[in-house]
Amino acid sequence: MLEKEILEHGLSFNRRRFLSTMSLGLGSVALGSLLVPSLLNGGDQDGAEFTPGIPHFAPKAKRVIYLFQNGAPSQLETFDYKPKLCDMMGLDLPASVRGTQRLTGMTANQATFPLAPSFTNFKQYGQSGAWISDIMPYTSKIVDDICIIRSMYTEAINHDPALTFFQTGSQQGNRPSMGSWLSYGLGNENKNLPDFTVLLSRGIGNGQGVYSKLWSNGFLDSIHQGVQFSKGEDPVLYLRDPEGMDRKERREMLDHLAELNDLSYQEFGDPEISAKVKQYEMAYRMQTAVPEVMDLSKESDDIIKLYGPDCLVPGTFAANCLLARKLSENGVRFVQLYHQGWDQHGNLPFEIQSQAKDTDQASAALISDLKQRGLLDETLVIWGGEFGRTCYSQGKLTIDNYGRDHHPRCFSIWMAGGGIKPGMVYGETDELGYNVQKNPVHVHDFQATVLNQLGLDHEKLVYKHMGRRFRLTDVSGKVVRDIIS
Repeated sequence: MLEKEILEHGLSFNRRRFLSTMSLGLGSVALGSLLVPSLLNGGDQDGAEFTPGIPHFAPKAKRVIYLFQNGAPSQLETFDYKPKLCDMMGLDLPASVRGTQRLTGMTANQATFPLAPSFTNFKQYGQSGAWISDIMPYTSKIVDDICIIRSMYTEAINHDPALTFFQTGSQQGNRPSMGSWLSYGLGNENKNLPDFTVLLSRGIGNGQGVYSKLWSNGFLDSIHQGVQFSKGEDPVLYLRDPEGMDRKERREMLDHLAELNDLSYQEFGDPEISAKVKQYEMAYRMQTAVPEVMDLSKESDDIIKLYGPDCLVPGTFAANCLLARKLSENGVRFVQLYHQGWDQHGNLPFEIQSQAKDTDQASAALISDLKQRGLLDETLVIWGGEFGRTCYSQGKLTIDNYGRDHHPRCFSIWMAGGGIKPGMVYGETDELGYNVQKNPVHVHDFQATVLNQLGLDHEKLVYKHMGRRFRLTDVSGKVVRDIIS
């Protein structure tokens, strides 16, 4: 049967098709030589700067778990204590502080910008003396294991471009995500699981959209695309064999398909054909590996207590944090979590407490769990959103009910493990929490630092596409050496 199909495939390449293909090919080559003069003389190859799968230098981290808080949590209710706002409650934000800052359409037409103190209380914790809000009691217990960066900033002022910027290094999208860049740069650690996985959860707050473009491979081979795991019976869609097909039949079918795809590759030379074959093979291996990783029944009572009862409820942030640990310890390079609901333009006191309740215990548990297993040193954990929130209220201000608009000029995130200095607070904002005052960290600086911890030079991790060398950090970014141990 296979021999017959191969023969028919060969005969299908007739004279007419040969001539039409040749004409298109010659035209493409001619056009390409005009647009990119180095196309036919070899030019500089990517390998001159980077060889996929080989780090530039010894890495301090092997894997990343990114706890993305989608919607932008307010730094003023979490990690950036500003008592001055209490003294100035209701007063208008000084124009000298705001300067020429671009505002969103939601507050640009406000007559005044009443300063809003946080409803929460803050206390100092750990040897670092870091100020932590009382809505995050579990995080306060691990403060000596994390590095809080209070001086993040970005240019993006709306959710989609800001989120896309963090994940892909570009506000416009259609670029490889950070997880895809790491898959391309470092290669596979466990051949039975994807390099890059995605887990979603949602709180009760205003949920900004999370789209598949955020874990896209962009112009990289599709084998580097993130694989989304769902909370249903089938964590990865279409992974099971069709009814009536056993493993032996599946293996024979894939072998047959690989031979046909190899013929197509020899004919057309499209690398996506080879990438597709690799995806089929990965799916076959995942049929055994994924159910084992997703099984939480073997977790001890102590671990369940550590993460909280929600970790047994599929699709919750706590369950996803526990799965992230299991995926990471099984060799998944990049585990991306998104928790939606942090967009508090109004009713902030109630909604942010709910969001903190969803995420605080599990986030801290993940750090403690990795640490007790000896995995924290080789796992870089990141917690944070796409930008910050304003120090003034959006709309009417009362002490127990207010909202905050988007604020790209300063916000807070934290990082832990993977060679990042623990028990550290880096960067400062002004007394009103509006501008960075010391040690600014741009999004591209953050991305460069993450790559650095995995042994990758962000200026050399490049991919040539359409005549240009692309990288995660575009044409900027510097490693934040002060936070590296």
